[in-house]
Amino acid sequence: MYSYLFSHATVIDGTGSARYVADVALDGDRIAAIGSLDAAKAGRVVDARGMFLTPGFIDIHAHSELMALRDPAMRAKVQQGITTDVSGNCGIGPFPCKADDATIKSLTQDILGQWNGHYWQSFKDYTDALRLHGTGCNMAFLASHSALRCAAMSGNPNRAATDSEIQSMCALLAECFNQGCIGFSSGLYYAPCMYAEAKELKALLLTTRFHGGFFAVHHRCEGDSVLESLKEVLDLARQSGVRLEVSHLKALGPQNQHKVKKMLSLLEDAQKEGVDVHFDQYPYTYGSTSLFSLLPPAYLKLERSELQEHLKNPSVRAAIREEMVHPVGWDSIYETAGWDQITVLVLESHPEYEMRTIAQIAEEKDVDPFDCFFDLLAGETGTALMADVTQSEKSLVEIMQHPMMCFGTDALYAGSLCHPRSYNAAVHLLDRYGRQLKVVAWEQLVRRMTGETALRLRMHDRGTIAVGKKADLVLFNPLTIRDTSTLQHPDSTPIGLHMVFVNGVLAAEEGIATGTASGQLLLSL
Repeated sequence: MYSYLFSHATVIDGTGSARYVADVALDGDRIAAIGSLDAAKAGRVVDARGMFLTPGFIDIHAHSELMALRDPAMRAKVQQGITTDVSGNCGIGPFPCKADDATIKSLTQDILGQWNGHYWQSFKDYTDALRLHGTGCNMAFLASHSALRCAAMSGNPNRAATDSEIQSMCALLAECFNQGCIGFSSGLYYAPCMYAEAKELKALLLTTRFHGGFFAVHHRCEGDSVLESLKEVLDLARQSGVRLEVSHLKALGPQNQHKVKKMLSLLEDAQKEGVDVHFDQYPYTYGSTSLFSLLPPAYLKLERSELQEHLKNPSVRAAIREEMVHPVGWDSIYETAGWDQITVLVLESHPEYEMRTIAQIAEEKDVDPFDCFFDLLAGETGTALMADVTQSEKSLVEIMQHPMMCFGTDALYAGSLCHPRSYNAAVHLLDRYGRQLKVVAWEQLVRRMTGETALRLRMHDRGTIAVGKKADLVLFNPLTIRDTSTLQHPDSTPIGLHMVFVNGVLAAEEGIATGTASGQLLLSL
């Protein structure tokens, strides 16, 4: 007897091949049979007529390390059909960490959330903690550049590393790979990664290649210098031979939307040369990150308490304002978006300002928007998170339609309110761009969320529907799938997402997680 039998399902198998109607049976954590199974018996038979049965969605760009410990059921992921999560992106992560080092906590609190006193001196220490809790979806991890820098460098890591410190970083990275990390990530836009010199990056990438990992990178500039920034990481991939994943590909600001075609051409040309390069994308025109990241790089290298003292100085404020209005060599999100397009999502010290733009807060306080912004940061003792509108829908779709694209959420879980992508990115992609706008055929859209990603990650036992593959599955109605989330209610329950299975166990039904912990750690060992 099978555990589950899906009767007359429309199967989209994740390979990009045409859909077909069949019965699909599960036996434990595997897909056991596909075909005409009218005579078969099962513990539960699901009438799947008119519904799509697809592989579980794979989120290649996540930040779930601490969320997985706060909510082991991983409700935010399984409720949108995500069955595999790849965390440690943008060079941000909680391991390896010195036992007495709070620097990494300060650097990552706006992305990963509060740490509650935990330190993990190695990737193994972290996975041991995760195993104690269990996990609701499968999880794989990247070693993060910021943690490596903080662990290997003495003092403030916002500087160039010495040769011995680079050697220490490479040794720590090798240890992460030996303990099961599948790749290495950097966030060259963020401190302290932005201070890495070419020799440091090359050494880390050679280590990554040696261990069979891939390099995921939030590259240095996504605005005015986006083409030069892409060339930098492509050159690093050429020189090291590492597999390259460009994170959340986009162009920031209305003045840069015309560069998307050239960006895609650069990636295509590199791939033709033999560079193993791909990219991922989240399906929104607006992003989310730390409110502090609006500041120029020279100030981000300061410890937060020191930075906040500087922000109280009128002459420093004037200098920062000038750099934000006329940036040179860095992406000023203020300059590309403006205060009326920057919304406070989380401000722990002043929650009354959440869900308002900086322009609205400044008007209410009757102060200049820059002074309003500086005042908010100078007084913030906890998490500060924003949403910013920086892309056009046309560019978003152009990137989405490219065959190199695969799906990621870039989900953050650092406060009570988050970008809707944290809870509903997969459903949003299916609803808006699959059902409503039909910008990508269903078969190709599902491939970008499943089989293509599994190939990049070298996860050969999942990502497609075939006999013997792991039973990570999603059943949804293509006619009724709806994303009901908003900025005010990012975790709203989706409509039309009927069932989600993680390793053959029902993890969510009708958009509600069942609370199971059937996920597995997907290690490179």
